[in-house]
Amino acid sequence: MDTWEAIESRRSIRRYRATEVDDKVLEQVLEAGRLAPSWDNTQCWHFIVVRDVESRNKLADMMPRNNPAARGVREAPVVVVACAERDKSGYIDGKLSSDKGDWYMFDIALAMQNMVLMAQSLGLGTVYIGWFDEEQATEFLNIPQGYSIVAMTPLGYPAKIPKQRPRKKLNQIVSYEKFGQAL
Repeated sequence: MDTWEAIESRRSIRRYRATEVDDKVLEQVLEAGRLAPSWDNTQCWHFIVVRDVESRNKLADMMPRNNPAARGVREAPVVVVACAERDKSGYIDGKLSSDKGDWYMFDIALAMQNMVLMAQSLGLGTVYIGWFDEEQATEFLNIPQGYSIVAMTPLGYPAKIPKQRPRKKLNQIVSYEKFGQAL
């Protein structure tokens, strides 16, 4: 699958088959995350691979009851939890250098996007999850001080692929030279 096809066909998958994800396939997905760009090459990420059924169920329990992704966390054979080392990305010589604050959210998003597109290209499904009790998850996963859990995704073979949701047209989201200016 080429890059365009992976981008165009990717969906948020919330239903998974019980089929295990091979270690080599998982490694390709993680490697895609490792190769993502980051602020000043800080690579502030750390990924936790959760395969244990009981642990996945506990993570799902840390999500609000109406979070539809919780089912995917229970069903998928793997969950990847993306953590970030704070106070590293966005800093130069130990000083925050951007008016956008600590850039770890940007860096994790780039790494996660690489991983979800690689997963898609390998026939796997994902759903980007940010709605969970971070305090509980931090304690459960033994996250050290100075790190934050940013997101997680189930990883597995889709049991159901939803239809594509509507997207805005380019002329609704693109300006030229100045905001609001059409081509």
